[in-house]
Amino acid sequence: MPATLITNIKQLVNVRSQTHVLRGRQLADLPCMENAFLLVEGDAIARYGPMSKLPLVSRWQSTVDAQGGLVLPAWCDSHTHIVFAASRESEFIDKIKGLSYAEIAARGGGILNSARRLQQTSEDELFRLAWARLEEVSRMGTGAIEIKSGYGLTVESELKMLRVIKKLKKQSPVTIKATFLGAHTYPPEYRDNHQGYIDLITEQMLPAIAAEKLADYIDVFCETGFFSPQETMAICRAGMRYGLKPKIHGNQLNLSGGVQAAVALGAVTVDHLETMDDAAIRALAGSDTIGTLLPTAAFFLRMPFQPGRALVDAGCAIALATDFNPGSSPSGNMNLAVSMACIQMKLLPEEAINAATLNGAHAMELGQELGSITVGKKANLILTKPVPSLAYLPYAFGSNLIDKVMIRGEWVT
Repeated sequence: MPATLITNIKQLVNVRSQTHVLRGRQLADLPCMENAFLLVEGDAIARYGPMSKLPLVSRWQSTVDAQGGLVLPAWCDSHTHIVFAASRESEFIDKIKGLSYAEIAARGGGILNSARRLQQTSEDELFRLAWARLEEVSRMGTGAIEIKSGYGLTVESELKMLRVIKKLKKQSPVTIKATFLGAHTYPPEYRDNHQGYIDLITEQMLPAIAAEKLADYIDVFCETGFFSPQETMAICRAGMRYGLKPKIHGNQLNLSGGVQAAVALGAVTVDHLETMDDAAIRALAGSDTIGTLLPTAAFFLRMPFQPGRALVDAGCAIALATDFNPGSSPSGNMNLAVSMACIQMKLLPEEAINAATLNGAHAMELGQELGSITVGKKANLILTKPVPSLAYLPYAFGSNLIDKVMIRGEWVT
């Protein structure tokens, strides 16, 4: 793989030697280098510095003139559901007509709709569809992504989803983490037998997943009408016995106790957080768990946005992700998620970018490999078109400001 030298970078963004999780006020610190170059060797960042110390260009096989654009670490999208069989725009119309998320689910829509379609779709077709989505989001700047199961809801179909994710891991340059979300909802046949489905998860799904090494994490939708905090903790602890670390869907629709359950479990992340009170914020701030905010889901469902400003001011560690899925966030555009975080959650551009890069990497336990401009880290980079300032990126939310995307040292656009 040839070396690549990028010159005339207006700002090299998120330049760091120490790459720990950022909490509270730390999120506003986004170190940048003006008028810089960056050298990539193989699949890693090898060197960077001011243009005044530019190395001899003739040594490098490939030189790219940034022409005053910015270079950022690629986005790290730590919450998606991109393995699905079909879109759900008919439910989009139902929402426009006034039906709620819960009402659509009660009519057999929502997660159960996606589950029915996925169960009828072959593994090869699921892979083809997911591969196209993965290529789409990589061209929009995503270099690492977490993908959840949860549209299977049977042993066979959950394994099918996770095998697709494993195949994506092997074939895509994008760094991928896999999460088992069998506890996404209760299948119709277990609607009145919750313990029966929990037993299916813990006694049949988990051993099979562990035998094939199909997942990195276990997740549960801890929500009123879905899985209680007690059920959530029982399922997660069962997964932990197989080496799966917990990541919780919590506090999306109600004060579900999901945050407190995640903290008690020592979960890597607790995601959604549209519905928070002081107790939940304090619990998250006093823990090592990262709160993952999904602004495009709140936008699509017309829900109040997550209280990003309050979470940061309370000292929480937060990440930003898209929740790319067919029902509540049919977009994997991290650029839009960053803009929404600034516009609707009142995050500073620096805070939003840190949450979408370095903290997003930590939300997938990739903070030592990705998420910042650091020598030795993977060369996952976004080169923007010439822009007046860093703040212009979230400000101009409707414009495509990406010129090129590099993943593992190779341009994908």
